[in-house]
Amino acid sequence: MENKIILYGASGHAKVIVDALQTSNIAIQTIIDDNPKTKSLLGIEIVKTSDFNFVLFDNVIISIGNNKVRKKIASKYKVNYAMAIHPATVISECSEIGNGTVVMAGAIINPEVKIGNHCIINTGAILEHDCFIDNFAHISPGVSLAGNVSIGEGSHIGIGATVIQGIKIGKWTTIGAGAVIIRDVPDYAVVVGNPGKIIKYNPKDE
Repeated sequence: MENKIILYGASGHAKVIVDALQTSNIAIQTIIDDNPKTKSLLGIEIVKTSDFNFVLFDNVIISIGNNKVRKKIASKYKVNYAMAIHPATVISECSEIGNGTVVMAGAIINPEVKIGNHCIINTGAILEHDCFIDNFAHISPGVSLAGNVSIGEGSHIGIGATVIQGIKIGKWTTIGAGAVIIRDVPDYAVVVGNPGKIIKYNPKDE
């Protein structure tokens, strides 16, 4: 029982993690949620957080898509965090993936990529050689990162975005869907378009 995974958050993102785990034949003990709206998700029981002392258990994954919320929960609860990696991925043995990170179906992670803790590498994302993804970042479905790209803590790279080689993207940035990034992006910037342009800045309250 203690080897089963506990998910924190009964969201749509949790559904994809459940599928990745079940496809890998990894058992899930339960899903906990602060304010559950239903009793189960894909057949997995949902328990209210206040009714489940999950800090006594290992193998927890924070199944919440919001990067700031994942950081808040991970900072509050010092437990052993597990990974979820869908078997339909291509991951170099020379890459590194941190605790709490999830990698969805179809993702490709090439040599010498380093991924931090509690990241989301979503469906069909491509991370070329020598990329660095800091903690709590989210690489959305269909994103393509060329070689030597650096993504800062908590940044969200939107669906289908493309980043050319050698680019550095700061912390807590938002890169819009389909954006093409051809120059470095500072911390907290919100960037959209092709080529990407800064339209505003996220609040510095993370």
